[in-house]
Amino acid sequence: MTERTARPAPGTEVPRRAAPAALPTSVLQPLGRLRPDWPRTFAGRLTAPLPGVRALARLAREGAVRPRPEGLRDAPRLPFEPGPLPPAGPGTVAVTWAGHASWIVRVGGLTVLTDPVWSRRILGTPARLTPVGVRWEDLPPVDAVVISHNHFDHLDAPTLRRLPRATPVLVPAGLGRWFLRRGFTRVTELDWWEAAELDGVRFDFVPAHHWSKRTLLDTCRSLWGGWVLTDAAGHRVYFAGDTGYGHWFAEIGRRHPGIDLALLPIGAYDPRWWLRDVHTDPEEAVRAHQDLGARRMAPMHWATFVLSSEPVLEPLTRVRAAWERAGLPREHLWDLPVGGSRVLVP
Repeated sequence: MTERTARPAPGTEVPRRAAPAALPTSVLQPLGRLRPDWPRTFAGRLTAPLPGVRALARLAREGAVRPRPEGLRDAPRLPFEPGPLPPAGPGTVAVTWAGHASWIVRVGGLTVLTDPVWSRRILGTPARLTPVGVRWEDLPPVDAVVISHNHFDHLDAPTLRRLPRATPVLVPAGLGRWFLRRGFTRVTELDWWEAAELDGVRFDFVPAHHWSKRTLLDTCRSLWGGWVLTDAAGHRVYFAGDTGYGHWFAEIGRRHPGIDLALLPIGAYDPRWWLRDVHTDPEEAVRAHQDLGARRMAPMHWATFVLSSEPVLEPLTRVRAAWERAGLPREHLWDLPVGGSRVLVP
């Protein structure tokens, strides 16, 4: 293929675990599969303990949850270049970054939204630093939505209310009821290493180093993860969702070789002692890209919401430097502006 431009909160603590033995090949499930018998908690899937009282007290004492004033000075320089969506037929793969973890992915003739957040604000954060990269009214018909987990910056109820209730939605185990209560009629729940197919495109749900929580009483009651989208020709896009760095990337790459493009998070990482287990920093994102064996990487999860204390432009400068140090081809780093697009042409 060639290319052209066109926290955590307290919860159940578990010990760190070594990488598990190889698991069977992903199991294909019927579209629309819902299960009433998911485990009551997925805390056993955590790869690091959630922070306890001491960590929360330290965070409150240090107050390191937002950038210093000098770290916000570059907000006007954050890349924002909205443009028309490029044409994408059944044989092409096109991605457009709407901001944060929201992508418009055209693959196998489908238009897929990832973690769609079109709201100006989310709970507990200031307003967006940059506008949404694509106006809602400019979207083509949405064929499917994938959700990585239930945190408010990834599962946005006001945005999802804009969708027709018959839109196919693919979600982590335990999250289906949230959608059913809101009238969605084509909801598919998947566990790690399970998959479903829609009109020739395969959606594989894969692990992530993260957690879930939406209310005071539902810590780890639903699963978290990323998605590998594969079309009939074998073109693959990996959407990491929200994740720290760890062993899962190499396992995902082993099970899904030949990933054409990895959409990887590079922001919301400082202070490191607080966020290391759940958010990759730019250097770790480049390592994850290499572990995956992916051909190209598109950074995300930055330049949109202020969720942590690093300077707002730092993720971009650091990921570019890490990419260069790794000796990777510069043209394979798709450091898009918000609203930017790229197209893979077979």
